[in-house]
Amino acid sequence: MTSGSCLCGAVRFVVTGPLRPVIACHCTQCRKTSGHHVAATSAHRDQIAVTGEVTWFQSSDSARRGFCGTCGSNLFWDGEGENLSIFAGAIDGQTGLRIAGHIFCADKGDYYDLPEDLPRSQGYDPALTTRVVG
Repeated sequence: MTSGSCLCGAVRFVVTGPLRPVIACHCTQCRKTSGHHVAATSAHRDQIAVTGEVTWFQSSDSARRGFCGTCGSNLFWDGEGENLSIFAGAIDGQTGLRIAGHIFCADKGDYYDLPEDLPRSQGYDPALTTRVVG
């Protein structure tokens, strides 16, 4: 079981199933909402329980972003499919997870470099973003 929360604790979540390895997303929307890039894992929706009120922002035709309306912590990315993405920094304690790849590299900021040793995609890559290990 994995737990997490926003900074102020008003929104908490528990994941009872396996988590996907962390994927770093460098798209413009992720960079704008986080101030850098987003590092997110994901789990099957039916294995995530959320308490507290998540504020949702419809950021595109196909996805919305969930955050705490009190402290502003970014928590979730919700697009199509069986999984809900969870911002890895919102997880309590040690995760045991590692970054497994980078997506939307064509949009990355010019002020940082990407490591050469992990898979990269210039845009969306379902092979990286939809797998769950466990």
